Amino acid sequence: MLTPKKRSFLYDEINSLAEDVRIYKITNDEIDKAIATGMSLNSLEALNFARLIDSLNSEPDRIILDSPDVIPERFGLRVGLFSKRNLKIKGLNAQSVQPKASTGEKPNKQMTVIAEHKADLRYPVVSAASIIAKVERDAEIERISSRLGLDIGTGYPSDKTTTDAILTNLKNEKFAKFIRQRWKTLQLIRQLKIDTFIK
Repeated sequence: MLTPKKRSFLYDEINSLAEDVRIYKITNDEIDKAIATGMSLNSLEALNFARLIDSLNSEPDRIILDSPDVIPERFGLRVGLFSKRNLKIKGLNAQSVQPKASTGEKPNKQMTVIAEHKADLRYPVVSAASIIAKVERDAEIERISSRLGLDIGTGYPSDKTTTDAILTNLKNEKFAKFIRQRWKTLQLIRQLKIDTFIK
C-alpha cells in the first residue's frame, strides 16, 4: 500500500522508535527442507514466530500476529505449541498453551496471543513490522539481483519479469541457488517449458 520511498522513510522511523526490532530470514533451502518433511509454509512461519517470541528478553502482556492462515486461531495455536512460553490464545475459549517447567524453574508470565488475518491493517505495531519485513525483503531481492547480474523483478509469482527470469535461467546453477525447488511457480514454469517444447 506504500511506495518503496515511503517504506524506506518509515523503516528508519520505526527503527528509531521501536524498543526492539528482530528479523528472522527464512532461506529457500529451509523452506524446501520443511516442505520435504511434510511441514506446511504456515507451520514453518508459526515455528519461526515462536522462536522470535522465545528470544524476547521481555514478557509483553500481548503479542499480535499477522496470521497467514485464514483461520487465525489455528495459526495462534500452532505458534503456542511451538513456543516455550506460557501463551493464552485469544479466540480459543481463552485456551492456554503452557510448557512444562523444569524443576526449580520459575514459571513464565502468561502472555495473550492475538492472531488475526490481515492484522497489519488493524494494528499499527503490526503495520510497522510489515514495513520492516517488506523493506528487508526488497533489499534481499536487490542483493540477489546484483549477485546474479540479472533483473529478477520483485520475486513474486505475479511479476512477469520474475517468471521470465526463471524461464530463461532454468539450467543456470548460480540462479538455482536462490530459487525454492519446491515452489509451485517453478513447477508451473517447468511444465510450461515442457508443454512449449512438445508443441
